[in-house]
Amino acid sequence: MPRSRPVDGLRFAFGTLSVIPVHVRRWDRDAARAGMLCAPVVGLVLGLGAGGAGAALVALGASPLLAAVAAVAVPAAGTRGLHLDGLADTADGLGSGKPAPDALRIMKQSDIGPFGVITLVLAVFAQVAALAELYAEGWAHGLAGAALAATAARLALTLAARAKVPAARPEGLGAAVAGTVPAGAALAVAVGAAVAAAAAGAALGPYDAVRNAAAVLLACAAAEGLLRHCRRRFGGVTGDVFGGLAETAATAALLVLALGPHAQ
Repeated sequence: MPRSRPVDGLRFAFGTLSVIPVHVRRWDRDAARAGMLCAPVVGLVLGLGAGGAGAALVALGASPLLAAVAAVAVPAAGTRGLHLDGLADTADGLGSGKPAPDALRIMKQSDIGPFGVITLVLAVFAQVAALAELYAEGWAHGLAGAALAATAARLALTLAARAKVPAARPEGLGAAVAGTVPAGAALAVAVGAAVAAAAAGAALGPYDAVRNAAAVLLACAAAEGLLRHCRRRFGGVTGDVFGGLAETAATAALLVLALGPHAQ
């Protein structure tokens, strides 16, 4: 089979990481590699839509809090809650304290346990609170924050799909994409995302350039910490772990953006 084209990677990325209707023509390791390299693009599209929804509400006179709720709701709807569900399932698996086979079985169950509920509630609250702080600075800061967080969330998936990160199960989305991305390519995408975030932040001020770059890097660091813990506990990654990594990165990015002195 010939090597996948960039459009195949985009189709794979949007078809597996969003509800945007696309026809995924290839479902092989080569297409998965290209798709995971394109994952941050999906985040940027969803994030701009989320941030734009919040900005529109601010323009209509809504409070920063209401704008933040909308900005969190849009990406959740744009993925049918897939990443939030993955975060809850990962929390249940980790919180169970059981051996890997039993923890993985818990994660596959359709219900959500107490660890998952608590983690999900705290993550969503943290995202809403952080975005409310950003929208209080102005609609542009809120829009930029939502876009950056969603992009960082999908960047975490690119990094988690790098070579030598095994799948915990032989089936599922995690197995389809695990280990497909060369480590050098994943690093290049991460550096490019940090530089692009800094450049976008520079339009709002020099402090925002630094803050944006720090948010991307620390989001990746937070996701990497969770990834390493999941590898130790489960033996590798699953689709649920990918979802947990995305939400962890998004939350970390927003917290970095909301902390510290704010540009005026």
